This record gives sequence, C-alpha cells and structure tokens, in this order.
Amino acid sequence: MPAYQNLKKMEMWKFKRTLAKVFRYEYWPFMVFFLPLLPVWLYYAWRNKSWVYFTAVNPGIYLSGLFGESKKDILQNIDAKYLPTTLYLEPNTDIERVSLLLMQHAIEYPFILKPDVGERGNDVAKITTAVQLEQYLQSHGEKQLIIQEFVAYELEFGVFYYKYPNGSGSGISSITGKKFLAVIGDGYSTLAQLIQSDVRASMQYERLSKVLHDQMTNVLAKGEELLLEPVGNHCRGTMFLNRTALVNEKLVKVFDEIAKGYEGFYFGRFDLKVRSIADFYEGRHIKVMELNGVTSEPAHVYDPQYSLWKAYRDIARNMKICADIARQNHENGVPYLNAKDIFIYLKDYFKTHGKHTQQSPEPIFDYAHH
Repeated sequence: MPAYQNLKKMEMWKFKRTLAKVFRYEYWPFMVFFLPLLPVWLYYAWRNKSWVYFTAVNPGIYLSGLFGESKKDILQNIDAKYLPTTLYLEPNTDIERVSLLLMQHAIEYPFILKPDVGERGNDVAKITTAVQLEQYLQSHGEKQLIIQEFVAYELEFGVFYYKYPNGSGSGISSITGKKFLAVIGDGYSTLAQLIQSDVRASMQYERLSKVLHDQMTNVLAKGEELLLEPVGNHCRGTMFLNRTALVNEKLVKVFDEIAKGYEGFYFGRFDLKVRSIADFYEGRHIKVMELNGVTSEPAHVYDPQYSLWKAYRDIARNMKICADIARQNHENGVPYLNAKDIFIYLKDYFKTHGKHTQQSPEPIFDYAHH
C-alpha cells in the first residue's frame, strides 16, 4: 500500500477518535462533564450550611472517601466471606517474604496487585509470573500494597448502595456492568490495525502500542478474540453498561447484609464479581474487590447508549441522596470538616499524585486470549 494511503488511514482513525472525544460525553474531561451540575452542589451546600457537607456522609471512612482513603482500612470492615483472599504488604516487602505469604495463604498465579491508596485503576495489575511480581515490587514496592486472589467469575458489577442514618430506608441507585477492552480478528488485519479501527480501543493506542509492541504486527485469526486490558476501569478502556434494571428489593436486602457490619458507612459503590445472577440475588459467591466512598459515581451513566440528560438526572439524584445522608449524620453529631483544611489537603494530595502516570511497566499485565 502506498505510503500516502497509510498516512491517510492513520489520519482517519485519529480523526474518528477526536470526534468521539467531542461528541461522546463518557470521554469528556471530569470538570467539563460535571460543570452543569455545579448549581446542584451549590444548592446542597447552601441547604446543609457547609461547602464540604459531603465529608459527613461516611464517618467510618477517611474524609468519607473523598481522596486518599486506605483500601485496607475499608476492606477490613467487610465480612471476610464477601472478600477474595487478601494480603496487605508493608512498604518494601521483599519478594521472598511475598512468595512465602502467597504460599501460606494458598494464593496462586495469577493474582491482583495494587496500591493501598490509589484512584481510577492506577497501578492495578494482574500478575501472572514471579518475574512480573518482582518487577512490580521494584517499581512500586515503596508503597503499601494489596494482593488479592484473582476471581475468575465472569460477571463484574459496580453497585452503588446507600442507607439513611435515621433508619428511613436503603437502596441501590446504580448497577454498572463491565465489558472489558478486547478486539476480534478478521484474518488479515494486524493487531495495530484492529486497535485503530475500534474507537474505544484506539483511545488506548499509544499505551497499548508500548505494552504490546512485539505483538502489534501480529494478525489474529478470524473470530479470534484478544483481551487487551484485564483491569475493569473506564480510563483503561472498559465499557460501562447500564444494569440498573437488576435492582429489586431482594438485591437491596443482600447489600443491607453486606454493609451492616460497617459502622459509619452509608453511601458508596461496591466493585465486585459474582458467579451468576442467581447468586447475586441470593447473596452467594459475591467477592468485593473494593468499596469506594463519596467521590464514587453511579457509573452506569457512562453506558454508550445512555443519554446525557438521563446521566445528569441520575447523578443529580445521587447528589440529593448524598446531601440528605450528610444532613442526617450532621444532625446526629457528625461534624462537617473545615473547608479550608480540605482545600489544603487536596492541594497537597494532587501535588503528590498529580504527576502519577496511569501507564505501568510493560511486563506487568496479562494479555491473554479468552
């Protein structure tokens, strides 16, 4: 193919990617997407008489889960039967010690390794070999880390649960399904071409071309599926799907049971895997990987088939629930934190974490056919 045609193709897929970033709100910058909701926040700040009323939502979580909360501190408040086998590593734990802990707790490869403090899937890795483990420890070993057994259940959901402190009820405002980033071969296109031709995958092209540099010229057989990203995070290409229709009274009772032992938790999203829908409704074979607090979103709104109007409507509803819970907690004696202190904390936090890259060393991730 002439060079100018190759250049034209490259320009075309980049153009399509740019259009998607403009017209598909799931790709809009955080501040751009949430700007129209600023009056809603101002109203609840006025009603609750605090700019940072949301800091009273989850008194059992550091800053209610605003930023910088410890996953370990949160997970230890959840009944172990709902958790995968989990290990907590102190900073600079050497590989010999980690290997011993893996053996003692019967955790086999692959497993999940991630920082105790982190957002948006940063540095979450599926570790498949001892070599990858050693490389991860060399890159991130100065942090407190978490190891979780890899749960092979195919169903993964984000469940946004809430309960009112005054006992007036509880509910689930959002269920998000996840479709992991993958491409399907046609028998003649290279992996690079398949990624470029898929708008969602093309958003990750620069990162994937470094991670998969030795595979980009491979041609996948017709119908062959290649998983590109094993971590279910939107910023790494996962498609979020609206599964809120699954909500019913039976499921709410399941999450009442999961949350009941966590004193001071009222509002947040459980990220979990479950073996089947039948198990979901019975509260069986549910494994919670993380619980996110006040800054978590009802992520079903990022379903590509969802409308922008419905997205704003659902987020506004969640903001009302948040504000009502904060007000009830405050009336029960939970203080609103000082807005100035929160501002200073966030400034320091983002100064420390703002330069963090979402890209991880190449050998860390498992890219396997499934």
